[in-house]
Amino acid sequence: MTRTTSAVARALERIERLDPELHAFIEVWPDEALAREREALARRLPLCGLPFAVKGPSGIRSYAARRLIAAGGVPVGATSVPGPGTVWQTWGQGAHGRTVNPWRADRTPGGSSAGSAVAVAAGMAEAATGSDGAGSVRIPAAWCGVFGLKTTNGLLPSPDRTGLASAGVFARSAAAAEPYLRRVLGGGGPPHEAFGLPLPLPLPAVYSEDLGFAEVDPEVAAAVRAAVDRLVAAGTVRLLDLDAGLLDPAGAWTAVRGGAPDDPEAVRVRRANDERLDALFSGGALLLTPATPNRPHGHEGPGSRYSTALTWAFNLSGHPAASLPAGFTGDGCPVGLQLVASRGADLGLLAAARAVEDALPPAPTPPPPGHR
Repeated sequence: MTRTTSAVARALERIERLDPELHAFIEVWPDEALAREREALARRLPLCGLPFAVKGPSGIRSYAARRLIAAGGVPVGATSVPGPGTVWQTWGQGAHGRTVNPWRADRTPGGSSAGSAVAVAAGMAEAATGSDGAGSVRIPAAWCGVFGLKTTNGLLPSPDRTGLASAGVFARSAAAAEPYLRRVLGGGGPPHEAFGLPLPLPLPAVYSEDLGFAEVDPEVAAAVRAAVDRLVAAGTVRLLDLDAGLLDPAGAWTAVRGGAPDDPEAVRVRRANDERLDALFSGGALLLTPATPNRPHGHEGPGSRYSTALTWAFNLSGHPAASLPAGFTGDGCPVGLQLVASRGADLGLLAAARAVEDALPPAPTPPPPGHR
């Protein structure tokens, strides 16, 4: 590879050209990135200098980033997260201004891993790290039209003392995420799991539009249901007639985040939801839902609606969960399909995500800024 055609050089060129309008990065490291790439290629490291972005100012020190660098991945910059003191954590603040959705500049990309999702969607990085304490990987993945996965809580080191947040990854697709997850997770997961092994189809699954409590935008619900119907028609998924209703986790999540995990009502809700989820996953089924109840909102915030309504239950329960592109609403906003699997079944979830995306239309890429 030459410097002018290398993957890192292409990523840096796109950052220079696109980020002044998308505002996905808070820092970019061109000289260091090109030097790391040369070293990775010279040493023939497994990731061969593939460029990735890290979430926020501390992302370069994360466990995932360290594992990726050791395997020859090249961090090109740190991505935006919400500014201090914000009430709604579904946006980001880049070096050039507020991070915008690559599909609609008047909408948020989601958050808190805002810039990571935008960087991947716009091709400014092959992958990006994230962290997910209530949906902070899955929400921006859904709203930017990329793949995002939250790992099983506790599987990877996390600085979050509440236990709610877990490391995650963004990529254009589940297939594209595999090389990165291979290095970050290593041999993690149950012994029967392995990278690259196809799952027998159809996959048993349970679909829930609202988990029994969420108010879901009809266009979002319709797009996700259409994707699920396509999976059934393709023989990828076999829907089971099981109840996926949960108790609304909002109060329990708030109590745990606020340092009161022993609050009696929080304990009751968590125990009830854990029992229901354990019964649902005991036969190896997947759970399918919309990733968010709403489409990307404007930069002023979502009002009274919780974008986290369908994601934060699995931060409380610890299950791995992913969002895959599932279509668009009529106003051009991406919609995500959430896949949830048993605790520790991260590699199985990745394999299921690959099977699902093989049966769905390829996710388009957003138009360059100025061409929307």
